[in-house]
Amino acid sequence: MIKSTYKKVFSAKSRLNFHFIYNKLRGPFYYGNNYHCNCCNHNFSTFIPKGRILRNNAECPNCGSLERTRLLMLYLQNNTDIFSKSLKVLHIAPEKCLNKVFKKLNIEYIDGDLDPLMATHIVDVTDIQYPTNYFDIIICSHVLGHVPDEPKAISELHRVLSSNGIALIMTLINPKNASTFEDKNIISVSDRATNYGEPDLCRLHGLDFKVRLANNGFKVEVIDYRNDIDTTLAQKLSVGDGDRELIFRCSK
Repeated sequence: MIKSTYKKVFSAKSRLNFHFIYNKLRGPFYYGNNYHCNCCNHNFSTFIPKGRILRNNAECPNCGSLERTRLLMLYLQNNTDIFSKSLKVLHIAPEKCLNKVFKKLNIEYIDGDLDPLMATHIVDVTDIQYPTNYFDIIICSHVLGHVPDEPKAISELHRVLSSNGIALIMTLINPKNASTFEDKNIISVSDRATNYGEPDLCRLHGLDFKVRLANNGFKVEVIDYRNDIDTTLAQKLSVGDGDRELIFRCSK
């Protein structure tokens, strides 16, 4: 009841800011050398547990990055030109820790969300108001599972991506399911949390997520970047178990 009241009284952005400030205040108590956050460049004795089913060493006490965010940042640093070229970048539902970094780069950066309080630009992923073939890089992490009309969203991402561009898409995957689980009768917050793992998901993606992207025009490479980096570095960054961290690199 307390959580429900809290959500009704405070906006999503306010809650996010409260959480960010709270982390900042307790961050110094976590300082150490066991873990490193490459999003804010701080070291910690441990990361903060996170999730309905707690994941240990998940959240950065300083900037709020998660396992998937740190892995994505590393991939962007090592395998894209976002830090070295003046590109056009679309970032859907931007993570605060990445948003701060990208705004400092010499790029045309469009951070977009349906909620005007959560990003600089209002962007509906099912109706992106930008020209065809416009963006060099699209970042869409843990968004599509929340979108009722997923095929339309994927089609729009494909449309606005340039012919030589890449879209980096991530989502929660249940590796035990060959097919994505989606039931239109599951509508309550509690039922969604029970069946999909998170209260605001519309579906729980399975191993067919690559096919779902390809069916809407993308060429898709599935990258488990945890396996491409040194084991010591993977431990230092705490890059997760792979359910949330797969990178689907999409192109035309």
